[in-house]
Amino acid sequence: MASEKSKILVVGATGYLGRHVVAASARLGHPTLALVRDTAPSDPAKAALLRSFQDAGVTLLKGDLYDQASLVSAVRAADVVISTLGSLQIADQTRLIDAIKEAGNVKRFFPSEFGLDVDRTGIVEPGRTILSGKVAIRRAVEAAGIPYTYVVAGYFAGYALPSIGQVLAQGPPTDKAVVLGDGNAKAVYVEEGDIGTYTVLAADDPRAENKTLYVRPPANTLSHNELLALWERKTGRAFEREYVPEEAVLKQIQESPVPLNIILAIGHAAYVRGEQTGFVVDPAKGADAAELYPDVKYTTVDEYLDRFL
Repeated sequence: MASEKSKILVVGATGYLGRHVVAASARLGHPTLALVRDTAPSDPAKAALLRSFQDAGVTLLKGDLYDQASLVSAVRAADVVISTLGSLQIADQTRLIDAIKEAGNVKRFFPSEFGLDVDRTGIVEPGRTILSGKVAIRRAVEAAGIPYTYVVAGYFAGYALPSIGQVLAQGPPTDKAVVLGDGNAKAVYVEEGDIGTYTVLAADDPRAENKTLYVRPPANTLSHNELLALWERKTGRAFEREYVPEEAVLKQIQESPVPLNIILAIGHAAYVRGEQTGFVVDPAKGADAAELYPDVKYTTVDEYLDRFL
């Protein structure tokens, strides 16, 4: 049947974003498979997570990115493969590409992306070197002739919003907020469950095939100044702004250790260069998730901030 939903395999299913993709896939009615190294882990939190997967109807497949036979077997059971592997395993997605080629049945692959658009970023070092791994995976997918979708979603709300957009802060401002640049560049904040929803909606959508899907919910596209003003209205408190000029940001990136220099480089790209919003999507190469799926009731930044009151 044409309306039959694809079987989706999530690799990195128990990770920070993976669990949200698994939940969205199951909720949206896809037969959902989760690749896991251990189906009965001793860690109570991971065991509870896997039980929640099973309660939602998800099938657990025992396998490992570094065990090619198990990887090929898992891939053969799916129509769509979504990778949510973390930064340390980005380069090893070549193993997944090889498994998809060997299996020969996958109609769409989503490599682990979800942040800046790595093909058009002007991020400074060490960010450029870090993101070059994602660029290499994109080229490998294309060279293999595997149909793909690259999902670009700006800032994870769970990373950026607890500090009200302050790049290195651990929580909301008390008296003073640190702003990179002039605070006027627009950035994008997307709740992790919504990233999962948009990603899964694209899995069977021919409009997203061989394109970059930009997740930029209109209500969640705000400058840092606008974000701080929203927080001030919610708390009834005004905060002093400390604006850090671009030259000082670049100097701090050069002088900071890992991973602070990487976090700052991403912050510079988003908050100073405005990379998450300062461009028009080329319809030949990309698609806007908000235009493709206007009915998604996403969590707005306004709603998300209420969690911290």
